[in-house]
Amino acid sequence: MTETPTISDQRLATIGPGRLVLVVGPSGAGKDTLLGLARAACAEDGDVVFPRRVVTREASPFEDNEQVSLSAFGQAIGRGDFAVHWEAHGHCYALPRAIDDDIRAGRTVVANVSRTVVDAIRRAYLDVVVVSITAPPEILAERVATRARSSDGLVADRLNRAIGGVAAAADVTIINVGSVDHHARELVRIVRGG
Repeated sequence: MTETPTISDQRLATIGPGRLVLVVGPSGAGKDTLLGLARAACAEDGDVVFPRRVVTREASPFEDNEQVSLSAFGQAIGRGDFAVHWEAHGHCYALPRAIDDDIRAGRTVVANVSRTVVDAIRRAYLDVVVVSITAPPEILAERVATRARSSDGLVADRLNRAIGGVAAAADVTIINVGSVDHHARELVRIVRGG
């Protein structure tokens, strides 16, 4: 696989008119928890889509991901199955090509992605909102250590990873400490354009 985040094809025009809400943030920030609560809150809204990421690491009960082998991931890239794919922490991740159809149909697509793909996604899609979910370093360290997922690798490596650049800058930041329900409602407001 490639170290470079990749939009799977060269697009002549940006994809719209729907919105793409990108959720980014460090390991342990609680992105999957807030996404799960937001998904449940938007379950009856056919105009909001939470696509399943394709991943090459072990599945987690807290994420709605499709786990595949590295070989199957490479084959899917070859077939053009992904709208975007990237590597992070020694694993491969992707969003399915179907998100393009949802966005063309005017829907809002909400996805957890790496900060490394934000710049490429901003160039490929018409309406992108980046939501950073974070927490103080000591809380991040505690959360990553507590979940103890073997595919996470070294906790220090995950916590020390930093991606800079203006293109990856968040449009909105949620400091996820305190009431998870409150922060989930914040995310839902953003998803619904509020």
